[in-house]
Amino acid sequence: MIRIGLGRDLHRMAQGRRFLLGGVELPSDKGELGHSDGDVLAHAITDALLGAAALADIGELFPPSAPEWKDADSLELLKGAWQKVREEGWRLVNLDCVVSAEKPKLLPYREAIRASLSSALGVETGAVFVKGKTSEGLGPVGSGEAVEALAVCLLERTDTPKDSA
Repeated sequence: MIRIGLGRDLHRMAQGRRFLLGGVELPSDKGELGHSDGDVLAHAITDALLGAAALADIGELFPPSAPEWKDADSLELLKGAWQKVREEGWRLVNLDCVVSAEKPKLLPYREAIRASLSSALGVETGAVFVKGKTSEGLGPVGSGEAVEALAVCLLERTDTPKDSA
């Protein structure tokens, strides 16, 4: 059995915050505003994986109203969600992502982001890809007020989930 998952996240950009994508800090005068560290890419991937396995969504597992997730490391949240997905008997076939931001350009950081994500998920780097796009000056992303990430994943059933064995 195979399943596809789709994740999307959008964060406002704010002064005084780090700009994180997939656990990698990019040079920027603004970063994502969020209850956690705001890593929009890690959030979108978390939702894609959880959705493909029909388990939950990021807000359900790590509610922004809960104080324990304040300033949380989004890569650690991703790892926790991925552990739940694996426990249900799924493996990642591939992950494809798009990050929309006006600046900085993503290309110089792409390989570091892919390496960070593949390490967090315990998969080969070739199973993870990330593309950068701009919004050509249109909307909140185009004006530099926001950053958006989309992620799609393909999961494959590897075994019987622990609770049904």
